[in-house]
Amino acid sequence: MDEKAILGILHDVGAIITNTHVVFTSGRHSNTYVNKDALYMHPTRTAQLCQIMASKYDADQVDVVAGPTIGGVILSQWVAYHLSASRLSGETLSIYVEKEGERTEKTFIVERGYDIKVPNKNIVVVEDVLMTGGSAAKVIETLRALGGNVLGLSALCNRGKVTPAAVGGVPIHALTNLAFESWEEEQCPLCASKVPINTNVGKGKQFLAGSRAKAAS
Repeated sequence: MDEKAILGILHDVGAIITNTHVVFTSGRHSNTYVNKDALYMHPTRTAQLCQIMASKYDADQVDVVAGPTIGGVILSQWVAYHLSASRLSGETLSIYVEKEGERTEKTFIVERGYDIKVPNKNIVVVEDVLMTGGSAAKVIETLRALGGNVLGLSALCNRGKVTPAAVGGVPIHALTNLAFESWEEEQCPLCASKVPINTNVGKGKQFLAGSRAKAAS
């Protein structure tokens, strides 16, 4: 399946939202958003795309698939499932890497007994959407610190032109590569035109709450 067909699936399930005003986790604003949650409601489509992600690897060489919470958890399950189905023997495990507390989403830990499945294992990291690659880089760093060998990073979408250099030199396999405009709040033409912020996706609710708090102080 080529990238055009994959984009068709994402459009069909409503995962690509256009003509909107969204706020990303980074704080930047855009008129387009990739909503992976719209895909996850469709298990058949999700499984189909994860099979493509799994096909980029030699199944017998992958011991573990790791995904960051929350967006990578479903992907890790399906990719591990397809890798397991292609193995000559054994099973590819699925684990998730958690954000540590509320301090920052750039800090990750491996708990729940998953940490003992990392040392000396070949691992594939899966992500939903790559923006800066910062979170993925921290996940890879965390797994390496535990003794894991990260073979690659797979993603539904690389919309930030993230390169292997940004994620610790790990090869990137993205199903789609999209380039959307985005702006800092001060330069956002949508804000200047008073286009309402979408509070259903992204960080719109938090942004508006912060704006109201500033106005009240």
